[in-house]
Amino acid sequence: MSQIRVLVVDDQVLFREGIVNLLASQDDVTVIGEAGDGLDAIEKAYQLQPDLILMDVNMPRLGGLEATRRIKLELPEIKVVILTVSDADDDLFEAIKAGAIGYLLKNLKAQNLFDRLRGAMRGEAALTPLLAAKVLEEFARQRQRESQSKDSDEGLTDREREVLQLVIDGASNKDIANTLCIAESTVKRHLHNILEKLHLENRVQAAAYAVRKGLIEPPSQDGHVRPS
Repeated sequence: MSQIRVLVVDDQVLFREGIVNLLASQDDVTVIGEAGDGLDAIEKAYQLQPDLILMDVNMPRLGGLEATRRIKLELPEIKVVILTVSDADDDLFEAIKAGAIGYLLKNLKAQNLFDRLRGAMRGEAALTPLLAAKVLEEFARQRQRESQSKDSDEGLTDREREVLQLVIDGASNKDIANTLCIAESTVKRHLHNILEKLHLENRVQAAAYAVRKGLIEPPSQDGHVRPS
């Protein structure tokens, strides 16, 4: 079983210790370090090279969003999932722009946290459906404000567009494979090609970019994609 090496970053010691103890209950998770603020997180990221960082937002000295931006700039292979009490839209949007692969609220259940972290390690967005809809709706609004033209297909194939449309639904790699009747490894290859062509880091950014550029349909008010 492949181990997920995690760095936990939170300025509240009691909460941080609780998360560490929760993660320790999982056979495939190893907490390799802790940090109490963004500057400490950057230093520990360089020293420990974790697979994934659980990052709080509001911390002394340096907040989690700026820390995420700096870490992703220098260490892009490290996955960052925000874990916070802040449900502010601005924090959510800035986290995704900074390169975070997920944004989770501290009131979620432990099993949901474990599932989202494992999904993040597979390259899936660690977002609840509600937060995912918020991200996509915001980029859709940006697209409308900017009046982006649809004359460019960004070089995506028809199959890559189908994969991207399913990503916006929040489908996992396995779900996409079942829907399109292809191998999961083929889905991963399509996702890799999509990110390469769009010059983006993760599937959340790809879906948001696609909505903004008009490459796929934006979500409806209930969080579901409008039919073509």
